[in-house]
Amino acid sequence: MVSPEQALAGRDVEMPVSERHLVLDAPLKESESGEFSARGLQQAIFALGCFWGAEKRFWELPGVYTTAVGYAGGYTENPTYQEVCSGQTGHAEVVWLVFDPQKITYEDLLQEFWEAHNPTQGMRQGNDRGTQYRSMILTYDKNQLAAAEQSREHYQSLLEAQGFPPITTQVQPAGPFFYAEDYHQQYLAKNPEGYCGLGGTGVCYN
Repeated sequence: MVSPEQALAGRDVEMPVSERHLVLDAPLKESESGEFSARGLQQAIFALGCFWGAEKRFWELPGVYTTAVGYAGGYTENPTYQEVCSGQTGHAEVVWLVFDPQKITYEDLLQEFWEAHNPTQGMRQGNDRGTQYRSMILTYDKNQLAAAEQSREHYQSLLEAQGFPPITTQVQPAGPFFYAEDYHQQYLAKNPEGYCGLGGTGVCYN
């Protein structure tokens, strides 16, 4: 991992993205009036490999209001895709999402996260290699942090029983989320035959 001192500086300008989700027709950003929180919606961030397929897994879940792909967990402000792929930003490819806790729980999202990828592979996911493909759960409050850590312990026990090595998933409070370039947003809706390298372990969470 690159150190904060060695990381690329980045830029002050945010990445421009579309206003609406291509599939869900929901906002891709929180409004100035705070629409998400006013409606009782909550946010979550997950990193589980290439964000194209990961985003699709989450936008298909009932109760997920909107999703976007971007970069988090590192140091560089508003990085480009090329900079993240260089390994010099510290960021992982992540999915940011907004969900309705009355329709889907955070624990439901954690189950999808664990089952959708192999969380034991360190700095890669399948054939995708690099620090940007590491497994992470970035939490917004102490309840999410506790639930994420508890779920990691639970899934670790299930994986151990099937002979898998230890989980390498990082669990930590969320820092800034930086949007990826617009062509990455809802990529598999724009490119139905596009690449998706996600592959789970086959071990059910429940």
